[in-house]
Amino acid sequence: MNAQPVLRATLQNRATHSRTAARRLPGLIFVLIALLLCGLPGIAQQQGPHTAEELHRLHQDPKAYIAMLEDPERDAYQKPHEMVTALNLQDGDVVADIGAGSGYFSFRLAHHVGEKGRVYAVDISPDMIRYMNRRIRDLGLKNLITVLSDPDDPLLPKTSVDLIFLCEVWHHIESQAQYLAQIRRTLKPGGRVVMIDFHKRELPVGPPVQMKIAREDLLSQMQSNGFRLVKEYTFLPYHYFLMFGME
Repeated sequence: MNAQPVLRATLQNRATHSRTAARRLPGLIFVLIALLLCGLPGIAQQQGPHTAEELHRLHQDPKAYIAMLEDPERDAYQKPHEMVTALNLQDGDVVADIGAGSGYFSFRLAHHVGEKGRVYAVDISPDMIRYMNRRIRDLGLKNLITVLSDPDDPLLPKTSVDLIFLCEVWHHIESQAQYLAQIRRTLKPGGRVVMIDFHKRELPVGPPVQMKIAREDLLSQMQSNGFRLVKEYTFLPYHYFLMFGME
């Protein structure tokens, strides 16, 4: 048997397999990258707003803004069940979710305060209020009430609330000292204020760094306005979670 034809055929087959593998390699790399991105929580939020201008435009598009707020991938880093559980709410408590948006937390809070409790879902956007009203109607909830508020006043009754909840909201409020005075007016004796916001550093989620409020600055602001830190949680990867009482 002549070995030369066999050798040439073997070499040709190997060359064909190499060219086929080379053609397939980019597709395989694409698949691997896609799988990697899908497996990392929070990566999708990197495609969200990166500048104050982009964030402003997003707020002007209610459908897009609601889609971002209700994105299921948010749960991975926001940990809403753990957050609401940490509040240690009791049946019959009255809670104000200020800057409620689409009600991402409001509906969870309403579940935890029970039928005898009440949640005020406060927002300055009529679009958000309408969205929540439709959900409240469809779910038949009796303990969740929406409030269309002013930017500098939550428009809540005096001494009516056991806990005021602000998540990713405080950096949006301009007249903060005035707002804190309104918060004190709204709280019942012994009431609490929960402030949750992004750490002031580069993160894969959240607003630009220049819009964020550092934990230390918020703590100093609250203390100078008559609030004291009573508890802090550190289980959130991108947020600080502070609970205050009144002096």
